[in-house]
Amino acid sequence: MFLIILGFILLLAGISLSRNEDNPIKRFLPTVRIISILLIVLGFLTSCVKQIDAGYVGVKSLFGKVHNDVLSSGLNFVNPLMEVKQLDVRTQNYTMSGKHDEGSSSGDDAIRVLTADGLEVTIDLSVLYRIVPEESPKLIREIGVNYEDKIVRPITRTRIRDNAVYYDAVALYSSKRDEFQNRIFKTIDEDFKKRGLLLENLLVRNITLPGSVKTVIEQKINAEQDAQKMQFVLQKEKQEAERKRVEAQGIADYQRIISESLSEKQLQYEQIKALKELAGSQNAKIVVMPSKGGVPIILDGKQ
Repeated sequence: MFLIILGFILLLAGISLSRNEDNPIKRFLPTVRIISILLIVLGFLTSCVKQIDAGYVGVKSLFGKVHNDVLSSGLNFVNPLMEVKQLDVRTQNYTMSGKHDEGSSSGDDAIRVLTADGLEVTIDLSVLYRIVPEESPKLIREIGVNYEDKIVRPITRTRIRDNAVYYDAVALYSSKRDEFQNRIFKTIDEDFKKRGLLLENLLVRNITLPGSVKTVIEQKINAEQDAQKMQFVLQKEKQEAERKRVEAQGIADYQRIISESLSEKQLQYEQIKALKELAGSQNAKIVVMPSKGGVPIILDGKQ
């Protein structure tokens, strides 16, 4: 467009100068006309061709009126008077975090919500979304290019607060976390679709509980760990007691079997064998024979 305007200015200047017969630069006017015409043609051609980068779409507007058809990536021929705005249709990330310079906004941008039990919980969240290419003219017409601050941020924060009141703080932190994430995903997705945005994923990055609640949870976890440890010790003691019982039962069974198998004649036979071995020994021995049925007493003769 700039070249077209510049060409017209040169053309009008040449026409104005040609009216003055005594103008010394009159001989250069044909050259000026040629240059101005070339500038107008070149400007017209460049204004008719719009390059759209990969991952973007072009939204056309003429004198403030937004057209419904969009320009895809590549070279496109358009009316030179058209204004084309490029919109990123790739996946975009909007993060709200309590840590400085970690989220899309500087400073503490975490979401603080009240749970069903009246406690304040802090949530860090990332929203993955993209613009629906066919809906981009509607987005420009109704919202504008600043859709993150007008749609993504306020809707996300509001829906999270609206759904957090259905959960207790501890449940939101532990057992109900996935359920809460799925619930807010559905509500935010519906709002985004109405405005030409597609919600791809919703990531609850962190849930911070109040200090008092966190202390109670830690105490509960420690108590559960101590109970599990005690249960292990008791189980080990029971196993040891069972082992000793089996061992004692084995010894008792052994003694019972031995006592049942040894008869009086067997004992006399064992005595005879022992006396026979003693008699063959070179050491001096004194054998005291008891009365019938008794066991002999063997004394060392050296003592």
